[in-house]
Amino acid sequence: MWRLPSALALLTLLAGCASHSIDPRGYDQTGTASYYGSRHHGKRTASGEPFNQHALTAAHRSLPFGTRVQVTNLSNDRRVVVRINDRGPHTRGRLIDLSREAAEQLGMLRSGTARVRVQRLSD
Repeated sequence: MWRLPSALALLTLLAGCASHSIDPRGYDQTGTASYYGSRHHGKRTASGEPFNQHALTAAHRSLPFGTRVQVTNLSNDRRVVVRINDRGPHTRGRLIDLSREAAEQLGMLRSGTARVRVQRLSD
């Protein structure tokens, strides 16, 4: 008898956690993204956690660790939400370094870089 109401309450809670709203006063920049993968897999990031090329994470020069951003590939309009857990990119002219998984979801593995828009999400 309590299963259906409990299941609905859980689904409602999970759906609320899945929403991503852009912070209207937050970080919003356009630039070049690149990605890093297997060569760095398992190595410590600047935040102290091990880098996982299969996670949806990214390196940014100044955004605080734990910040979630939406990255949009401007050539195909594909989007991904990543969490900042490292510092970089260390290549001049780059805005953000993405994990391999994030780059794959954006469709930029073949090219290695992409023109992107990075928008901070509300907490």
